[in-house]
Amino acid sequence: MGGLWLFTSEQRKVGSPLVNFLKGGRVVLVLQGRFAGQKAVIIQNSDTGNTTHPYGHCVIAGISKYPKRVHKRMGRLKITRRSRIHPFLMVCNHKHILPTRYSIALGAEFKGKISLSDPTKRKASKAIVRQVFQRRYYAGKNKWFFQKLKF
Repeated sequence: MGGLWLFTSEQRKVGSPLVNFLKGGRVVLVLQGRFAGQKAVIIQNSDTGNTTHPYGHCVIAGISKYPKRVHKRMGRLKITRRSRIHPFLMVCNHKHILPTRYSIALGAEFKGKISLSDPTKRKASKAIVRQVFQRRYYAGKNKWFFQKLKF
């Protein structure tokens, strides 16, 4: 009976808001669908939903194909091909992601540039995500994010 309560007595009441930790820049793991098991970053979050998605969801950008290992003896062309990042963009239900304790400071890199409304905008948004991820990978920032998850 005397279990550990994670919430205060006010939060345990029905209808009280909990602290929202699903904000832009939070690193998540995708649990369902084509990209299950891949790491991703929340770009935009919507707790209430909208007409097209009437549930809590978020727009996430992740890596569908991680860069491969490179060696010193490989040529320049082979190194560039093996260190290429293949990103994905999708709208994901809150129930289908697992938030981690990590976050990436995105700043204004994606602010107002990501749109999934039609295929041409989606393709342009994916190219922007690829450029940002590629720059971070070459700079050596967030190395753990660009490595394949092993479990």
